[in-house]
Amino acid sequence: MNRYVRPRMACTCCDRFHQAPLPSRPIERGRPGPGLLAHVLVSKYADHLPLYRQSQIYAREGLDLERSTMADWVGKSTALLEPLAEAIGQHVRAGAAIHADDTPVSVLAPGNGKTKTGRVWVYARDERPHGSVAPPAAFYRFSMDRKGIRPAEHLKGYSGFMHADGYAGFEELYRSGRITEVACLAHIRRKFFDIAKATGSAVATEAVARIAALYAVEAEARGQPPDTRVEIRQAKARPVFDDLISWLQSELPKISGKSDLAKAIRYALTRMPRLEVYLSNGHLEIDNNAAERGMRGLAIGRKNWLFAGSEGGGHAAAIAYTLIETARLNDVDPQAWLCDVLSRIADHKITQIHELLPWNWKA
Repeated sequence: MNRYVRPRMACTCCDRFHQAPLPSRPIERGRPGPGLLAHVLVSKYADHLPLYRQSQIYAREGLDLERSTMADWVGKSTALLEPLAEAIGQHVRAGAAIHADDTPVSVLAPGNGKTKTGRVWVYARDERPHGSVAPPAAFYRFSMDRKGIRPAEHLKGYSGFMHADGYAGFEELYRSGRITEVACLAHIRRKFFDIAKATGSAVATEAVARIAALYAVEAEARGQPPDTRVEIRQAKARPVFDDLISWLQSELPKISGKSDLAKAIRYALTRMPRLEVYLSNGHLEIDNNAAERGMRGLAIGRKNWLFAGSEGGGHAAAIAYTLIETARLNDVDPQAWLCDVLSRIADHKITQIHELLPWNWKA
């Protein structure tokens, strides 16, 4: 418990009493302090503990905290922290290349106890593989559908390269000319790997081996400056890349057009021309794994909390994941950081919000 001493002083000039105001609290007229709020947020969105389980844990310690009470705290805390999440989003959109992905999330439909399917989108910036000192970050957004207008809204004003899967909703972004698509080799590899594992197909196994050779070149280029990466890729990856396309084209007529292997080959031949740009640009990656990694925590959490309680809960989750995942990417303890930020942000100037970003914060 915190004890605040506020001496009450009398003024002899105006015969009035004056007393220092109470410090701002994260939730106006609310009881929880920043430490408790940070613990609830991190427990749910980093440690995957649903609020009802947290309520049970607190009950064992003799604390009566209802799930509905903590849900209210989560909503108000994330609303307070939203400007910080938006600042992270601005940083992500300032990158020359970003990674994008989305995943379904069940949302409770009011009144009938059933759920609808919403989407959580992630846009990640991670320039460490080419030696940049720009801080890595992940920006999450929530929507109740998967229409192509959603990423257009999220990436308004962005121009550059975007690593992504073959989602058709991104096509409008590419047609605008502002964003250049970079396909993902990991998605291509996954189809061949699954077939090789399930059937032992010699063609699928050979495809996986050829793709492994491309990843071996990336391991050599990782951490090198962009120009050096291009030199390595052109000398060692380009021949393998071109030969892989030629080999797949020659193998396709030899197998049944309706087989899973034929589908995997056609998918690869469609996507590889959209991946080729990485060979001549050292700022780009061979796959979209930065975004895939950004979805891992949410996928684990989704198995525990099962659904978002409302559309507002989905938006709150997107803000929380933005803050916690970005802190993790910058090797910052999310609970210590959020505790400090929640104690300061109510009185912090919005024009200086960058001072509270994880990469500018010191314990």
